[in-house]
Amino acid sequence: MKYLTPILFIPVLLSGCSTIMTGAAEITGLSLLHDRRSSASLIKDERIEINAGIKLNTYDDTREQCHFNVTAYNGTVLITGEAPTEALRNKIISTVQTIPDVKLVHNEIKIGPLSSLSTRSYDTLITTKVKSSLSNIKNLPGFDATRVKVITESGVVYLLGLVHKSEGHVATEIARRETGVKQVVMIFEFIEYQ
Repeated sequence: MKYLTPILFIPVLLSGCSTIMTGAAEITGLSLLHDRRSSASLIKDERIEINAGIKLNTYDDTREQCHFNVTAYNGTVLITGEAPTEALRNKIISTVQTIPDVKLVHNEIKIGPLSSLSTRSYDTLITTKVKSSLSNIKNLPGFDATRVKVITESGVVYLLGLVHKSEGHVATEIARRETGVKQVVMIFEFIEYQ
């Protein structure tokens, strides 16, 4: 039984590494070619996410009692997770609001017990399935699935990105059809065709 504990934490550690690697890839990799954000916006968004994590983890109460995810897209910040009290939820939100370049905060932190590892793993599976389905969209000229950021928290799928309305609506319908999705929340910034 003493070997079980380290094994259980390996997926958690790997998922953390994956997030870091994904973040670095967003700035330097393929998405720079496809992303509608400027390179300056990409860097600002990465900085917002990193600074939020650092600040929130300096407080013992938010680090130890809360579960939070901070996702920035073109200055719009989505905060998901759970906090045991309204005071702690407000502390998380107010901390993130003070970070430079944050334009708007979407507070999706639920008050209640922290989600389980199995719930978080299932959310990761849902995110993967939604991203895969988005990458199979072929009947929407110019659509690029890498322009839609997908976040799942307790079965609720949040979609972010700079998209045309038709792209946003198609992406939302695709996400709604996935097994396990309870709700889809659009946090898109709509742009016009040029």
